Amino acid sequence: MPIPEDVTGDEIDKDVRQELQSLPKTLAEDVAKNLVMVARLIDEDPEGAYGYSRVALRLASRVAAVREAAGFAAYANQKYSEALAEFRAARRMTGTVELWPVMADCERGLGRPEKALDMAGAPEVHKLDKAGQVEMRLVAAGARRDMGQLDAAIVTLQSPELASSSVQPWTARLRYAYADALLAADRTGEAREWFAKAVEADRDGSTDASDRLAELDGVEFVDALDEDEAGDENQVQDQVQVRDQVDVEDDGDDQDEDEEDEVEETSDEAAAAAEADSEKD
Repeated sequence: MPIPEDVTGDEIDKDVRQELQSLPKTLAEDVAKNLVMVARLIDEDPEGAYGYSRVALRLASRVAAVREAAGFAAYANQKYSEALAEFRAARRMTGTVELWPVMADCERGLGRPEKALDMAGAPEVHKLDKAGQVEMRLVAAGARRDMGQLDAAIVTLQSPELASSSVQPWTARLRYAYADALLAADRTGEAREWFAKAVEADRDGSTDASDRLAELDGVEFVDALDEDEAGDENQVQDQVQVRDQVDVEDDGDDQDEDEEDEVEETSDEAAAAAEADSEKD
């Protein structure tokens, strides 16, 4: 797959670059460039990111960072079985537990929420950092909802991290998930409150909390482009109506002229008849 000229491979994380040092220099550069493309495209063009991840995987399948990148690219394309296999491979290579929450979410994607819940209670969770533990809580709550256990999902999300007033990288998503669960349970007032709190914490727009809040408040957004198109359509309709009115008036004028011609012809005929009678006398 083509690599843009502005991609050098130096953009990758230093830890990943260190992993690639086990490869020949030229090969390491090629792999690095493909990994950069995966990171660049995974949000906006997940299919493109997946393509570059397959190239990197073909070039260096024994590098943990490559397996991890391939896993995330597959995950972004909802290829959960493939993603899970890549995450497991990366975990075997590194021995870390960082991928545990996303592995559990893959189990959800495969229709196995019970397995995700088992993973949420596993000893590996205690080895996760705070961000990982919050992510695991989100996955567990999602699994509860998958199983129809809405109240249990709400309780799962109730945590010190949710109650904290400080804003952390996970705060917006945690508050959003809690608000969404409350709304699903028809607790609309509480849901609105937590969507508002999610908006306060969502500094980079990672959720659509503001749209959900506006929807609850009955606010409708109209696209400016749609307004322009509607205005153009109304203008065309007005022009058509004016043109039709002019046509009607023109038809009326033509009819009046025809009637006047008929009156004039009748008058001329009457005058001619009267003159003929006079000559006879």
